Amino acid sequence: MAPHTEQLTRPAVRLRGLTRSFGDRTILDGIDLDLPAGQFTALLGHSGSGKSTLLRAVAGLDHGVAGDGRLTAPERVSVVFQDSRLLPWRRVLDNVLLGTDGKDAGPRGRAALAEVGLADRERAWPGELSGGEAQRAALARALVREPELLLADEPFGALDALTRIKMHHLLRELWTRHRPSVLLVTHDVDEAIVLADRVLVLDRGRIGLDLAIDRPHPRSYREPVLGEYRERLLTALGVTEDHR
Repeated sequence: MAPHTEQLTRPAVRLRGLTRSFGDRTILDGIDLDLPAGQFTALLGHSGSGKSTLLRAVAGLDHGVAGDGRLTAPERVSVVFQDSRLLPWRRVLDNVLLGTDGKDAGPRGRAALAEVGLADRERAWPGELSGGEAQRAALARALVREPELLLADEPFGALDALTRIKMHHLLRELWTRHRPSVLLVTHDVDEAIVLADRVLVLDRGRIGLDLAIDRPHPRSYREPVLGEYRERLLTALGVTEDHR
C-alpha cells in the first residue's frame, strides 16, 4: 500500500546544494533532494560513492557538509546501521530503551520488541542473540522512538540470504504499520526494488537516476516485470552484460 498522496506532498527532508569534500576529493557535489513524508526510498551506488556520507548528512551526524544542507527534517529521527551496535553489558530491553525516558518507556520498549518478534528475549544479553535477532533488536530500538524518519545504512548487509529475506518482510511490515519516511542505503539492486517505492542512484556525487517503482506490495524477486527496473538500475550503475 502506498502512502496517501496528500502525505507525499509534504517533504520530510529537503536538501539544497549539499556538498561534502574530503581533502581534494568531492564526494557529494551540490545535491538537491526532497524526501516526501511517508515515502520508502532506497539509495544505490558503488562503494565509495557517498551513500553513507549522504545518510549521515541527512541524520545531522556530519558537520563538515557545505551548502544549505538539511533545510527541513522531522524532529524524531532514528538510524539503523549494518551492525546492531547493541551494548554488550546491557540486556536487550535496556538496549532498546537506551536514551528514552518517561513512565511509559518500559511498556513501549516491550511493545517494540514484540513487534519485531523478540517478546521473549528482553532479558537476554546481546551476545546470546543471532545476527538476525540483533538486527531485530536494533529495529526495535529505532521504533521505540516513534521516528518520523528512519535512516538505514545497509542494515542487512552482514546477514545470510534467508535471514535477509525475512528481515525485508519485517521492515516493510513495520513501515506499513508506522509509516515513517525511510531512506535505505544498500548496494543490492534487488533489495532496493523489492523494498522501496523510489530508488535513487548516486553517481559522481550527484543523483544520476531517480526511479519510481510503481508495483504493488508484497513483491517477489521472481516477478518478471521487476526485471525492467533491474536493467535500468544496473545500467545507471554502469553494470553491463560483460560485467555480470
